[in-house]
Order: sequence, then structure tokens, then C-alpha cells
Amino acid sequence: MFFKYSASFLKRPIMGIQIPTDVCYGSMAFFMAILHNIFLLYHVDMFVSVYKIDKYSFWVGEGVFLVWNSLNDPLFGWLSDRKYLNNSGKTSQYEIVMRRFSALQINGPLFALSFLAFWIPWAYPWLQFVVCLCLYDGFLTMLDLHHSALLADLSVSADIRTSLNFKCSVFSAMGSASVFMSYAFWNKDDLSSFRKFCGILAVMSFVGFLLSSSLLKKYFLKKHKEDEEDVSKESKDFDLPQGASTRSFISQLLSQKNFLWFAAMNLIQVFHCHFNSNFFPLFLENLLGDAISPSTGSFLIGISFVAPHINNLYFLQLCRRFGVYSVIYFLFVVKLTLSVIMFLVGSAQIWLLCVFIASNRVFTEGTCRLLNLVISDLVDEDYVIHDRRQPVSALMFGTAALVSKPGQTLAPLIGTLILSMQTGHDIFQSGKEGGSIKLSYNDMDTSTRAIHREGCFHLLVYVPIICAALQLLVWTQFSLHGRRLAQIKSAREGAFSGSHV
Repeated sequence: MFFKYSASFLKRPIMGIQIPTDVCYGSMAFFMAILHNIFLLYHVDMFVSVYKIDKYSFWVGEGVFLVWNSLNDPLFGWLSDRKYLNNSGKTSQYEIVMRRFSALQINGPLFALSFLAFWIPWAYPWLQFVVCLCLYDGFLTMLDLHHSALLADLSVSADIRTSLNFKCSVFSAMGSASVFMSYAFWNKDDLSSFRKFCGILAVMSFVGFLLSSSLLKKYFLKKHKEDEEDVSKESKDFDLPQGASTRSFISQLLSQKNFLWFAAMNLIQVFHCHFNSNFFPLFLENLLGDAISPSTGSFLIGISFVAPHINNLYFLQLCRRFGVYSVIYFLFVVKLTLSVIMFLVGSAQIWLLCVFIASNRVFTEGTCRLLNLVISDLVDEDYVIHDRRQPVSALMFGTAALVSKPGQTLAPLIGTLILSMQTGHDIFQSGKEGGSIKLSYNDMDTSTRAIHREGCFHLLVYVPIICAALQLLVWTQFSLHGRRLAQIKSAREGAFSGSHV
């Protein structure tokens, strides 16, 4: 059976090199994280403060990105998995996994190259903004889709999926070290050192994706040849009902209530994650100000990127014991509780404010790290309910992002709008030496400064309170857990077992 085959595949060394394949799979998260964390932290400040993009171009660019960011996930997922919906021929699980590895081998290096395009001016700011965002997100989407789809394709076992996610968390935590290092190079007045730093990271990622994906392909091919008779039998005996058309697939997916509830929850989650990333420096500078040293501020930002991955190692252990659904529910409750407490205490307690700013991002990002496990379960449910010939993993991951990805674009747009309403501070009209997101207090009287600070505090606490409350309301409607999930997994494993009888 393929899932037993894949379990042995995950733990064996690669081609005589003592690198377990699950470690090689997890290392891809490292090569994404070292670049993506830098992108999240600096790309808005780079275009607003350094390239001086105007407000109109920024909004139009984000609007174009909103459309592209929403559509490319289901589009790429459909391009990847459409043959499993319409093709009357028979495709083995081995061929599907090999296609995933090939996609990672091609798009990984291209992703690294697209990252470099942000940091050197080569066109009008508005044009560079749109092109860079769309290229970068396109390759990132291809990477994320196929990397995540392997989580569902390699095994049905919750333990194996959790183990793979565990390795990704370890390597993502290591990749977050690039955030700490970046502060030694980031200087708006002289970006030469920062650009060299980004170039080194891009080379590491480029080479890393080539090596890791090539090693996985070679080992998987070797393993396939060793077990050629069994794999051949798997392909010949695959006699499940015919696949659906693309239109039918969409109709079927919209009828799955669990998928719809998850998509709604995930939209709020993506919004909150990117809101925290975009406005983290603002909260540090405008709420904490001179109360903490620059090194403490740098440490808080750095730890907020690393801690979610470290925390996730513990969360994944809880998932094995209590299930993913219960752990995510618990994290929503914690987020809501901490936000309400912070609101009641107020902004005067500086060190409590420090802890809240960091922990808010840690718990929010921690939840994001678990969602691929939920989508993998949704892949199983879709496969069983609709008697598919093959699980359409990439298409499911892409369609899930169709509704949730707009949160990534809405976060900076809504955040800057609320900031302007609460404080009267427009980031596009304050590109001074202190930086575009930091309002100069030199010309403010005490009362005006207090009003501005309180407005930032309201932005900090209102968003997580509203997000957590809505997520709890939605998540209680999700039923793919407990006995229902056990039945789905048993049915999917049974379908594969039945094909080998």
C-alpha cells in the first residue's frame, strides 16, 4: 500500500547521504522562511520610505495584487491537478508525488530570483511595486501549493503528517534567524549592505531548493524502481469511480460545509497574521517609544518571528494528543482572553504591553502553522465523499486560499485606514527621517501625543478581539474532528487497501 511505502520513504537516508527524507522535506521551509520573513518586514517600508511611492499608486498596486493573490492559488492548483478531475486514464500516486517534486525544483530557484527584484530600483515605483508583488507571490504560491500538497499526498496518517509539519516548524524557526541578522544591515540611508545581505540569502535559497528537491526526486525514483512491481500493480488496480469535471468540482466543494467554514475562519486568520507583521514596527515605535532600547525592540521583533515556530513544536505534540481542532480552538480562546485583559489594563503598563505585542503575534502565527493539517483533512474528506480517483491536493489547497488570501492585501489597507481614523496620521504624508510609519513627536504637545498613542493602542487591541470572537463563532461550526474525522481517514485508507486486494 502506498501509505506504508511513503512512511518508509520519509525516514530513510537519501542516496547514501545521511539526510532523512523528512528532514529534506522540512528544509524547504527554511529556504522559504529566510526570504519571506524579510519580505514581510521590509517590503512596505522599502516602497513607502525609500522609493517614495505615492498613496494612489500604493492603493492601486495593492488592488491589483489583491486580485492576483486571490486567483493564482486556485488557478495554479487547477493547472496542477486538473488531469485528476477530467482524465479517464489512471495515474499512480508515485507519478503525482514526482510531479510535486519537479514543481518544487523549478519554482524554488525562481522564487529566490523574484525576491531580489524588491531591493534594487529598476523601474517607476508603481510599476516595480506591482510587478515585484505579483512575480514574488506567483512563485511563492507554486512553492506553497506543492509543498503543502505533499503533506496530504505522502500519507493519510495524522502522525506522519504531524511529523512532517514538526520538521517544517524546526526549519522555519531556523530560517527566522534572518530577521535578527537583518537589523545589522537595514539602513534606509545606505542600502548597499542590506542588498548584499539579501543577495546572500537568495543564493542560499536558490541552491537549497535545487539540492533538496533533486535529492528527494532521486531517492523517490530509486525507491520506485526497487518496488516497481508493487507500484505498477497500484497503478493497474486503480479502479475508483470516474473523476468530476472542474465545474462539478467547484459545485461539490461549495456543498462541503466544513470547507466553507474553514475558508471563512482562514480569511480572518490570514488578515490578522499580516496585520501583525505589517504593523509590528508601528506598535513598537509608537506605543513603547523610548521606554525600551533599540536592541530590545529588535529582539522583540526577532523573537516574534522565531517563537511561533518553536511554540508550534509543542502545539504539534498537543495535536497528536487532543486533535488539531481542539488546539486551534484553544489558541483562539487564548488570543481573545489576552486581548480583553490588555484592553482592561490599558496602555500604561509598558512591560505588559511588550509581552502582549509579542505574544499576540506568536499565538496568531502559531495557529497559521497548524492550518495545513486541517486542509489535509479536508482533502481526505473531499476524496471520500466524492469517490475521487485521486486526491486533488494542490487544487484543494489553492481553492482554500481563494477566499483567505485577500486578507493579506486587506491587512495593510484596512490597517492604514483605521490608523488614520484613530490618530489622524497618514503614513504617506510623513516620509521623514524617522520613517514613514513613525510620526515625529517633536512638534506635538503632550495631549496630542497622548491621543495619538491611545489611538495606536486601540488599533492594537481591537483587531485581535474582533478577529478572535469571529473565529470562535465560525470554528464551532466546523465538524471535521473527533469521530467524524476518524471515519473519513478510515474510509480513505480503506479505499487504497481495497485497490490492492
